[in-house]
Amino acid sequence: MLTSSRIKTKASELGFDLCGVAPAADHPELRFLSEWLNRGYAGEMTYLHRSAERRADVRRVLPSARSVIVTGTIYNTGRPYSTECGDPGRARIARYAWGDDYHEIIQKRLERLLAWMCEASTDLFDARVYVDTGPVQERVYAQHAGIGWIGKNTCVINPERGSWLFLGEILCSLPLEADAPAFDQCGTCTLCLEACPTQALVAPGVLDSTRCVSYLTIELRGEIPEPLQAGVGSHVYGCDVCQEVRPWNSVPAVSHDPAWQPRPAWDVVDLSALAQKSDDELREALRGSAMRRTKVSGLRRNLGVALQNARK
Repeated sequence: MLTSSRIKTKASELGFDLCGVAPAADHPELRFLSEWLNRGYAGEMTYLHRSAERRADVRRVLPSARSVIVTGTIYNTGRPYSTECGDPGRARIARYAWGDDYHEIIQKRLERLLAWMCEASTDLFDARVYVDTGPVQERVYAQHAGIGWIGKNTCVINPERGSWLFLGEILCSLPLEADAPAFDQCGTCTLCLEACPTQALVAPGVLDSTRCVSYLTIELRGEIPEPLQAGVGSHVYGCDVCQEVRPWNSVPAVSHDPAWQPRPAWDVVDLSALAQKSDDELREALRGSAMRRTKVSGLRRNLGVALQNARK
């Protein structure tokens, strides 16, 4: 018989650091998405509006779903935090993008886990695998799977491992034993809200993406609004500040997985050195990386803003 315990054991063997099971239910946290979208906080991410109805419940994605298996993979590596570097000429890149594209790596591992489940199960079942890009509110299911609670900066925090986590999901029709939900342990701490360089965290657990440095340097296709450019600082792809200031990440778990180790092109690099690279050199560095999303043109836009800020 295929059990939650056996699935977690296999997940660990495949390289996942955390694994839990949430029921495919109408969790109350799922309902905030429509309000968030109505406030305009999604900006140009119109795909969120198009998929909002499906994102409201995984059973609208897989009608037979009864369980959501959630995995967590640590991607933090042994490098100093950006908040520990006072050099305005140092290019800041979100650490999740330092190595190989997590979508591809985690997807393959989840597919291997699902293949094993199909072999191990005595019953036929329906299933779908998603990594970040699917119509699933993964943080809600991660919380209900016991992976961690959703912090005030909207990221999932595990009390032992911190928040440097890639999440992945397998929706399935198996009636698996669910884990107890994680409970909020942020308390009265507001460090992440106070540290945000563009005040994008407008309330605990509420992110205005249109102000977020990650949105501005990755999702936004036009020019970065002038009033927000100073807050971008020397960030050229994403931002880790709200995670770096968390007490739960003061002694973070570190991954030695080769997939997440920094590529030479992004490892402790100066803005000027990046700007001097040719388009072909940047394109080659982006190959097989999550940073492909911004493309060379977006990276050059971000570098222009960062270099301007560094001169001030």
